[in-house]
Amino acid sequence: MPGWFKKAWYGLASLLSFSSFILIIVALVVPHWLSGKILCQTGVDLVNATDRELVKFIGDIYYGLFRGCKVRQCGLGGRQSQFTIFPHLVKELNAGLHVMILLLLFLALALALVSMGFAILNMIQVPYRAVNGPGGICLWNVLAGGVVALAIASFMAAVKFHDLTERLANFQERLFQFVVVEEQYEESFWICVASASAHAANLVVVAISQIPLPEIKTKMEEATVTAEDILY
Repeated sequence: MPGWFKKAWYGLASLLSFSSFILIIVALVVPHWLSGKILCQTGVDLVNATDRELVKFIGDIYYGLFRGCKVRQCGLGGRQSQFTIFPHLVKELNAGLHVMILLLLFLALALALVSMGFAILNMIQVPYRAVNGPGGICLWNVLAGGVVALAIASFMAAVKFHDLTERLANFQERLFQFVVVEEQYEESFWICVASASAHAANLVVVAISQIPLPEIKTKMEEATVTAEDILY
């Protein structure tokens, strides 16, 4: 059985892995990966709007991996519309890249559970195989954190190099053309970053658990028998 010191740190490692699992689920469900400002370029060109009038033609957009929402501002007031990525909108995007992001996050969910299981195993008993010990915990956390980081990098690539926001803003638009003027990552994106950070923190936790504690030795005083003791 592992000592209380290692049990405490392995328990913390299992909690971090479970928290990463929950964070990924939240990031998948909440449609707030990115938000931005979209300019109705067609409306600006029609009325030859000045810089002060551009505010009337700037709308909002936010989206996640499955759905999103946009507010069109084309000079006639805001008009809100919602959209879903699957099954129609995915055809307008880089479908392979978007599906890869989802698959990576689902894989990260499984790896987070595996790393949690390994931490619980080491908390309960000392594994006979070294691969099931602290090295195994580190391995699964590296894999889980790396997969989440790869999903984050893929999403950033879709935004920067494949004009993801602009494609979403112009989906099913026949009369108006929208241009993205501002983009910023939102809470779901940063939740994924926190998930990857949890696995990185697990590596530190496992390293700390291997620090040997100083042993407290009690010296037993040997009883000496003297001649006076024998007399009594």
